[in-house]
Amino acid sequence: MWTILISIFLFGYILIAIEHVTKVNKSAIALLLASILWAIVLFFATDVTALFNTEAFNQYLLDNPSITQLPIDMQSVRFLVDRLLLEHLGDVSETLFFLLGAMTVVELIDHHGGFNFITQHITTRNIRILIWIIGLLSFFLSALLDNLTTSIVMVMLARKIVAHKEIRWWICGVIILAANAGGAWSPIGDVTTIMLWVKGDISTLPTVSHVFLPSLTAMIVPLLFIHYRLRGVVEAQAMPDTGGRFYDQLPERQRLLVLILGICGLLFVPICKSISGLPPFMGILLVLGVLWVYTEIVYTKHVNIEEHKQNRVSRVLSHIDMSTILFFLGILLAVAALQVSGILDYAATQLNDHLHNIYIINGLIGIFSSIVDNVPLVAAAMGMYTIPTATELANSTDPTFMSLFVQDGAFWQLLAYCAGVGGSILIIGSAAGVVVMGLEKMTFNWYLKSFSLFVLIGYLAGIAVFFAQEMILTIH
Repeated sequence: MWTILISIFLFGYILIAIEHVTKVNKSAIALLLASILWAIVLFFATDVTALFNTEAFNQYLLDNPSITQLPIDMQSVRFLVDRLLLEHLGDVSETLFFLLGAMTVVELIDHHGGFNFITQHITTRNIRILIWIIGLLSFFLSALLDNLTTSIVMVMLARKIVAHKEIRWWICGVIILAANAGGAWSPIGDVTTIMLWVKGDISTLPTVSHVFLPSLTAMIVPLLFIHYRLRGVVEAQAMPDTGGRFYDQLPERQRLLVLILGICGLLFVPICKSISGLPPFMGILLVLGVLWVYTEIVYTKHVNIEEHKQNRVSRVLSHIDMSTILFFLGILLAVAALQVSGILDYAATQLNDHLHNIYIINGLIGIFSSIVDNVPLVAAAMGMYTIPTATELANSTDPTFMSLFVQDGAFWQLLAYCAGVGGSILIIGSAAGVVVMGLEKMTFNWYLKSFSLFVLIGYLAGIAVFFAQEMILTIH
């Protein structure tokens, strides 16, 4: 069974990684992968329950005595579907609803010209000053939005400022690096940190305090190399049409208020979780609801704007990248099938026995994320390792190592850093890189020759900073 599951998963993984070659959308592959893997798990249902889920299966039978009248294979199927599949679907849905809400809020800000208030104040044409301004702006903007949206906004800015293609490619490379690094230290800045945060592996303040400096290092070190490589001034060019967004017809005050409400709402979500205990997706839905009501009132009041030019939420929703949501659904359920089958537990045991070092484990995850999508890598790591209970920690043969996996433990925070920043090593390793590659027609080979080594040095420097932080904290 394991051979079949692993072979199919790896084959699907390869198809996802070479999406740009096959031209088959990775979301389609992910959905097929999830369905096929779960079908195989159910085909071997009796073995799966007997070997890897015995305790949970027995408890399920105690809670549902009527099930015991069925044949053993049907009991196993019912357990896997009713308990494990729906349980994993619930966990996945928390992440998906959060992403859906956050993406809608960001699209709403963008469709009302909110980001223009930020970008229109950049007037310098000195290339060295420009890369630092754009790098730092992308770094902090990505922590509030997400690396994909930040990359799109900043590429539009780069097109307005820089006419020369190769110089613009250098700036776009900085955007990719800074957006990925900025998303790593915020619980809402990257889909992988969102996954870890929603699951409860990390929380807000410890993640910011532990991952911020390594992420900043991972951005600054490459920028120092680039700073001394580029010089001169850039020639401006006109911003291309953004595709029929009619926000100019709204008063500036209303557009600015949408930006303020959206940004403050995104910042409010972690606070809401800490104060109320509500899961993050409820917080982001609250923010979306507030913005929705506000924009409806604005368009009702400003009746002089034609209906088809009004950026109401119902219209903005059509711009949400639903294929991305479906990709996450498919890949997370596929990884859940591997977890239920016992493969991820076995993999975790092998890593612990042979490597037994979170820096090597996470460092390799970061390197791999530059080749393939970091979402399944992080999902697999979350499936392999769980937060130990106080009893498990006390009874562990190596409590020091086990303590690295508690909530906000070094393993989870380093995983957030490595998965987020490592994707910048190659341009195909992150959503930000892929979208910039498409928008600017940037080539894989150019990025590899011009950026990859600098990014790798910064990535390793950030890990070294994280290690030094942990040593200092341990001593104190």
